[in-house]
Amino acid sequence: MVATMSKQTDKPLAPQTTVRLTMAQALVRYLAALRMQQADGQVVPYCAGVWAIFGHGNVVGLGEALQARKEELPTYRAHNEQAMAHSAIAYAKANFRQRIMAVTTSIGPGATNLVTAAALAHVNRLPLLLLPGDTFASRAPDPVLQQVESFSYGDMTANDTLRPVVRYFDRIMRPEQLLTALPRAIQTMVDPATCGPVCLALPQDVQAQAFDFPLSFFSPALLYVPRPQPDAQQFAHALAALKAAERPVIVAGGGVLYAQAADALREFSKRLGIPVTETQAGKSAMAWDDAMNLGAVGVTGSPASYEVVQEADLVIAIGTRLQDFNTGSNTLFAHCPVLGINVQGVDAGKTTLPLVADARVALEQLLAGCGNWVATPEWTAKARQAADQWRDQVTALTCADPGTTQPPTLPYDAEVIGRVRDSTAHSTSQDIVVCAGGTLPAEVHKHWRSSVAGSYHVEYGYSCMGYEIAGGLGVKLAKPDREVIVMVGDGSYMMMNSEIASSVMLGLKLIIVVQDNRGFGCISRLQAGTGGAAFNNLLPDCVALNGEDVHIDFAAHARSMGATSVHVKDVNELSAAMMAARSASRTQVIVIDTTHTRFTEDVGPWWEVGVPEVSDRPGVLAARQKMLAGKARQKR
Repeated sequence: MVATMSKQTDKPLAPQTTVRLTMAQALVRYLAALRMQQADGQVVPYCAGVWAIFGHGNVVGLGEALQARKEELPTYRAHNEQAMAHSAIAYAKANFRQRIMAVTTSIGPGATNLVTAAALAHVNRLPLLLLPGDTFASRAPDPVLQQVESFSYGDMTANDTLRPVVRYFDRIMRPEQLLTALPRAIQTMVDPATCGPVCLALPQDVQAQAFDFPLSFFSPALLYVPRPQPDAQQFAHALAALKAAERPVIVAGGGVLYAQAADALREFSKRLGIPVTETQAGKSAMAWDDAMNLGAVGVTGSPASYEVVQEADLVIAIGTRLQDFNTGSNTLFAHCPVLGINVQGVDAGKTTLPLVADARVALEQLLAGCGNWVATPEWTAKARQAADQWRDQVTALTCADPGTTQPPTLPYDAEVIGRVRDSTAHSTSQDIVVCAGGTLPAEVHKHWRSSVAGSYHVEYGYSCMGYEIAGGLGVKLAKPDREVIVMVGDGSYMMMNSEIASSVMLGLKLIIVVQDNRGFGCISRLQAGTGGAAFNNLLPDCVALNGEDVHIDFAAHARSMGATSVHVKDVNELSAAMMAARSASRTQVIVIDTTHTRFTEDVGPWWEVGVPEVSDRPGVLAARQKMLAGKARQKR
């Protein structure tokens, strides 16, 4: 507060306690003022910037406010609303949920384009601040351009589609409502138990309305992520279960990384002789060559983890929501108790023994309480041997050259992954791999070798095709000094690729490897594996009566958006192209033809899909019997 002098009396005036701002100006000023104390003690801006595509619902109000404070709170231009939200989500994930980005759109299609990204953030427990424009609070000019009119609800707008997929929703109908709504939205994202997307819908007239905001509002308290302590009774039950076990195994989920608990996990595993498997979100919590790392778990998992989990007498699930790919549709862990350590009570409660607590706190306290207890030495030795055998198998699978076979064949994902992964001279790679839906996540989960926590960035909670390139852009913004490698299939590339142009425009170099198997190879294989006919998946199967087979030049397409691109003919050319891409300064796109017919054989648990009970196809009926056999093993 600053006291000023009156010109008439030369007496000091009362200290200024308010400042008159529009609602949009106050929102931007508050976001720019937020600071987060990270786990390492460093204090950084909590909101790193705003992704914006302007329209009539946000350019005049919020756009003016963002321009005025662009040095404090940068604004980034994108080409697609869903994509820029993916970039914001990826930024938060790459920062282990300790920093966020906001996203603003106009009303109508700009807002509804956010629904998929919001659902992705919701499923993956990742923070995202959505600031879509809205219709007029006054309703004087209704209906306005892009307004969705409901015949039943006078207060409904397109933004209401976001309600089911956010953790907190509010519509700011008066400027002063920001004083309570904005801090509440921020707290929802900061709290690890409620972390997820939030939405503040901003009517365009209210964005421009002014209010005398307290100056104290713009000095918010320092943010930090709390570490919930375990309940004494829950902890006692958990410790007793652990000490009673002889053959425990750990399933490490994304919560291990978000709690900055990788070191605690490694120490816990080493001291107690407990092997570790990793979910998609948890991969990189342990280095790939750690003696106790069994690799990936679940349907996309390694044979080592499947073998060991099958014989375990206790599963310790840390920071995972236990979706069906991790649990084999609730068959993989059905034979033994599961100790669930999670900050979210709902997720912890999915297990036999819930322990609601921060992952790092729980691991440290359980280790201290174990005394001299360790897992059975034979169990630890068995796990180490299985892990060693799997590492050797990964080397064999990923270093093969399909061009030397007779006859030569197209490479499959594992062989491409191996050449991309091994294209660095560094023994401990700082690369960050980004991937999402399709076959690739299964192969990357098995075969990518992560040495550093956070170096594996795969979106598989929502399995959202189209996340890859936009997500890679967000990761690169978060980690500009790291090489960000995007692995994407041709199907996902076709769904969303416009942020290649954004990466060039922003000077954020990506290496994008496009694997072209001529369609939706993953789902085509699932279709065939359940007895279905080839239909509507691979491009050659989709040619209409008067149509023709299409051949898409992905390298030329990427080049048209400013990237440097090349189509390589085999894995040897891929290796050379990767080395050249690493030395470049702008986004690189490497395209390689692959086959969908070869894949790493599944040796893991069963996965339930709805196979028809009645069909004219014998293969479908046989697949139905296999499904029923799997359901008989499900935990009820």
